[in-house]
Amino acid sequence: MLPVLALHFAVAAGAPWIFRRLGRAAFFLLAAVPAGSLVWLVLQHGAAYSGGVVESWDFIPTLGVQMAFRLDPLAWVVCLLVLGVGSLVLLYCARYFKRDDAGLGGFGGQMLAFAGAMFGLVAADDLIGMFVFWELTSVLSYLLIGYANVRLSARRSALQALIVTTAGGLAMLIGLVLLGHAAGTYRISGLLEKVPALVADPATAGAVAAGAVLVLVGALSKSALIPFHFWLPAAMAAPTPVSAFLHAAAMVKAGVYIVARLAPGLAETPYWQPVVLGFGLATMLLGGYRSLRQTDIKLILAFGTVSQLGFMIGIVGLGTPSAALAGLAMVVAHALFKAALFLVVGIIDHQTGTRDLRRLSGVFRRSRALAVTGALAAASMAGLPLFGGFVAKEAVFDAFDHAPLGAGWRDVMLIGFALGSALTVAYSARFVWGAFALKPGMPDTPFKPTPPLFVAPPAVLALAGLVYGLWPGPVDSWVGPYAADVAAGAAAATHDAARAAAAGIGGVPHLAVWHGVGLPLAFSAAGWLIGALLFAARGAVERAQSRLGVPVDAERGYRAIIGATDDVAIWVTGRTQRGSLFFYLAVILAVAALVPIAALLAGGAPLPGPDRITLVDPGSPLTPVIGVAIVVAALAALRANKRFLAVLMVSVTGYGISLIFALQGAPDLALTQMLVETIVLVAFILGMRGLPPQLRDRMGGRYRVARIVIALVFGTVMVLAALVAMDARIAEPVSLHFADLAYTGGGGLNIVNVTLVDLRAWDTFGEVSVLALAATGVASLIFIRHSGGRLGDTADVPTGSIGRMRGVDKRSRGGAELAVARTFATITRDAWLVAGRTLAPERRSIIFEVITRLIFHSLVVFSVYILLAGHNFPGGGFGGGLLAGLALTVRYLAGGRFELHEAASVGPGVLLGTGLGTAALSGAVPLALGGQMFQSAIVELWLPVFGDVKFVTSTIFDIGVYLVVVGLVVDVLRSLGSRIDEQLEVGQKEGAGKVRRERAGEEAAR
Repeated sequence: MLPVLALHFAVAAGAPWIFRRLGRAAFFLLAAVPAGSLVWLVLQHGAAYSGGVVESWDFIPTLGVQMAFRLDPLAWVVCLLVLGVGSLVLLYCARYFKRDDAGLGGFGGQMLAFAGAMFGLVAADDLIGMFVFWELTSVLSYLLIGYANVRLSARRSALQALIVTTAGGLAMLIGLVLLGHAAGTYRISGLLEKVPALVADPATAGAVAAGAVLVLVGALSKSALIPFHFWLPAAMAAPTPVSAFLHAAAMVKAGVYIVARLAPGLAETPYWQPVVLGFGLATMLLGGYRSLRQTDIKLILAFGTVSQLGFMIGIVGLGTPSAALAGLAMVVAHALFKAALFLVVGIIDHQTGTRDLRRLSGVFRRSRALAVTGALAAASMAGLPLFGGFVAKEAVFDAFDHAPLGAGWRDVMLIGFALGSALTVAYSARFVWGAFALKPGMPDTPFKPTPPLFVAPPAVLALAGLVYGLWPGPVDSWVGPYAADVAAGAAAATHDAARAAAAGIGGVPHLAVWHGVGLPLAFSAAGWLIGALLFAARGAVERAQSRLGVPVDAERGYRAIIGATDDVAIWVTGRTQRGSLFFYLAVILAVAALVPIAALLAGGAPLPGPDRITLVDPGSPLTPVIGVAIVVAALAALRANKRFLAVLMVSVTGYGISLIFALQGAPDLALTQMLVETIVLVAFILGMRGLPPQLRDRMGGRYRVARIVIALVFGTVMVLAALVAMDARIAEPVSLHFADLAYTGGGGLNIVNVTLVDLRAWDTFGEVSVLALAATGVASLIFIRHSGGRLGDTADVPTGSIGRMRGVDKRSRGGAELAVARTFATITRDAWLVAGRTLAPERRSIIFEVITRLIFHSLVVFSVYILLAGHNFPGGGFGGGLLAGLALTVRYLAGGRFELHEAASVGPGVLLGTGLGTAALSGAVPLALGGQMFQSAIVELWLPVFGDVKFVTSTIFDIGVYLVVVGLVVDVLRSLGSRIDEQLEVGQKEGAGKVRRERAGEEAAR
């Protein structure tokens, strides 16, 4: 199963590149991925139905987290829908979108990644792994719903869906942890076996009941049940393929799937059935009621989906074998007819430009194939005989007729579901009439010819629903074993055959075209009759609904909560974000001082006595001298009256600390500290160009005493905390074993670097992720446009001396300016450092250019050496990346922003993304080979010329770190260097223009 996931995500990651090469036709290639996975799934049928396919890998062994997957009958059926409908929808996209539509690469990749995430969610057999895929579907749905990000409605709907489903997901996470902790295992299959005993044990019954309710909160939010139902109709702002896949066949089915997966074990908990039955029935009725008042045919389907999701949750949550059979049969039927109907709506909208049933007329005469497709799918949705919806609905009524419920509950559910079925018939008829019928007094709606490939995907789905109704045997063979598993588990839990039979779990029914005359058929007939009457009286029904309004308007409550949250945020922000650096630092340092003090007082930790404090051997007579220099530099920074001098003194303290590291035998730390200090110094100097050079009197003012107190308290607390922490050690430091671990486990002699990329790789991966976020944050503060482009792309006004050239368009963009800059090279072979000649004379330094020519290439080569040699010698990805960044910094200072573009023509976004991707891939590949996340392998081989070579795969992770650091430096140089260059030069030009205009005005006045 891991190769299926890897294939989906790998192709999804390369989708933008594929679309640049193939255009809209790339959807055919993307559709082949789930189609190929579907073939693999069909080949796994025998194994899945004869014990299940189980795969697992250790993900975080110390926490007991595994990547565990299990393909059993329930997972197989749902994966069949996800992959089958997903491939048809992607095929449909090849004709739905225009050739010149923007963002198709990202959209296609997100759709394919969603299919992979949904496959992972369904196949997961670990609660935590399942939750990871659960949240991934929420994030991807947010991106897909907001595809048309220029529209406010799309952005708002995407954010609303994300907030609602993520809030439910967080509640579900707590429930999963409660269940896993109570059961002592996070494997879903193992959990379900232990639940009956846990429910019977008073010590764990409460935790299991609470966990079950919290899991239901997540399921109800994802499947859009009351009170979370409002996000699904709003999500219709998404393109129709998204609605057909996510909101008909995949994402909203995630909640139904989780309920179906856990119901055999958790249905006996106290609150399970009241929640699933009560909220399911209420949602079915509310969704059907609201669908009858919609004039947008897509919203008719949206509210109908809400209604049927309630129907499915109610039946699969019952937990009996007959309910399991009927519920899964309804899931299959719903995916077929609802996905087909959404695709039909997309074609109507695409060919006519409207979805308003008040403007649609005579569409069936313009496209009879489309009309037949829509009618077949709508007939299955209405539950008419000979269609899949009818077969599944009859099984549902039969399951509730024999459900082990009290007479009151059973009667309420049967009557409620019958009324919901009547509403389904009514809005199904309303859809067909609104989309295809010839309205009296209205001309035929213009309808462009429809390519056969455009109609083929919904036609396949609609015909599959018809075949399902005429020949339910295949679907029965798919869903029957799941019901049999439920029956076997329930019988084992009761330990009493008589009680099992009385509870309705003794046998498993089967799907059939005709069950004979009985209660299920009577309820179906009542639904058809009442639904037909509601449609016939649609005018009166609409008027009555207008007077009655909406019985439950949860969206109003959501908006009230969001509005109140915004008000609180504004209030807090207004009192904390004051624009005062002193206030920010005071809060940070005060909290950093008070929290350790409170911890020390609460813990009662004694301060170490003089006999417990030992002075460290300085190791070199230079160490005290350097310490004094650091203190002097810190005091000088406080007294400096110019910004540059203050920053320079702060850097002296950093360089002094790096020297102390070197003298104490830590060359890695010394090298990294020195490079970081250099890069930070340059960044500060570049950023200060837009600030006044003089500093105000920072030592005076009314807060002088407060500053002194905070500084002294903070310093004292940090020293005390360090002393207490060192004296409180009761165990042997783990770092003592790092030398052996680095060599035997990591295959390297450099303890620091091996620790970063192997022993503590998770920590480092988190750190480089923070670096990428920091780079994005710095750029977002400086740039109005996104930071992913190249340097010249953001220049709207010519800069430097280029703007003073004759014959140059003053509004030319950076690429044109760079082309002109190249003409300043004296000879053709002088192709690098070309932009130095374009700098204004006052900014150019011949000496700096000569030095740059001498050291740039050496620095880059040495950075690569430090990267590759870092496993055994001082260096590594951090040091190498910083050195390469320093080389780029030198080249920028010598040649300006155009020279930086020449030196780093690849955008920082690409560098950061490639680095993170490389690091993540180096951690994921060992899983595919049966290892653990971020596990390293040592490869020893002999190569010509090089001789014996020892290569450790963690070097690949280090390469990712290298790229992230280089990307961070380039982004800082672009933000604090190039962009501020532009702003300063534009300001100078505007000032010069203003002076010229004033002089011209004075001369005209004379």
